[in-house]
Amino acid sequence: MRLAGRTALITGAARGLGRAVAVAFAREGADLALLDIAADLPGVPYPLGSASQLACTADLCREAGAGVLTGTVDVRDLAQVEQAVAEAVGRFGELDVLVTNAGIAAPSGRAAHEITEREWQLMIDVDLSGAWRTIRAVGGRMSERGSGSIINIASTAGLVGYRHFAGYVAAKHGIIGLTKAVALDYAPRRVRVNALCPGSVRDDPRVEGRMLAEIARSLDVPVAEHEETFVQAQPMNTLIEPDDVAGAALWLASDESRQVTGSVLTVDGGFTAR
Repeated sequence: MRLAGRTALITGAARGLGRAVAVAFAREGADLALLDIAADLPGVPYPLGSASQLACTADLCREAGAGVLTGTVDVRDLAQVEQAVAEAVGRFGELDVLVTNAGIAAPSGRAAHEITEREWQLMIDVDLSGAWRTIRAVGGRMSERGSGSIINIASTAGLVGYRHFAGYVAAKHGIIGLTKAVALDYAPRRVRVNALCPGSVRDDPRVEGRMLAEIARSLDVPVAEHEETFVQAQPMNTLIEPDDVAGAALWLASDESRQVTGSVLTVDGGFTAR
């Protein structure tokens, strides 16, 4: 029970990595504030997490013994983020862990000069500025208390480039820079800030993930072949499982990593080692 007595706030919690992390934290004793837009977003060419999926995540966490608060939040709206944080603090007292997981993989799949300004702004606003807004709403409280762990979900796209994904790559590189800068801001107050960089994560039906399939669609890779295609780029010849990423997040949230801050932890099967 490595997180017993602690509360974690997770964005993008309806499905995918958000759900995997939430359930892992619940099993280790944490109470949870689970946030998601729980609606589709104009400009994103695939369905986002739904209200029913967010409710499913909450039920799974309650079954593991966690106290759970859910909230419908668009991370592009600072007022919504701040209101959700205030509600979480009102329910649980304080927040000990923050996981900024909310993000989109598309609009992508085109060369940089073919991206519209609106598409560029949407990607940056959700994937990069959304993380900053959530940190802004939580970080000051953690700093005042002199403790806390912030975990930013980046990507191997934060470390290397990918053709036809300029907006996504720029946003995730920004997450790495944000992580390092904020880690230095908060280090004197013993608030730790780290980034997780998953590689190609399998779309496990248990967490209703679909990120890898959407990346494949953006690259015109047939859905029936997309896992095999991505495995070919993996040095360990296997895709990353959501639980692999959740386990790394659990370590960063726990006291086992109490001297780790400003770090970038890859969970990519060796992809970025080349």
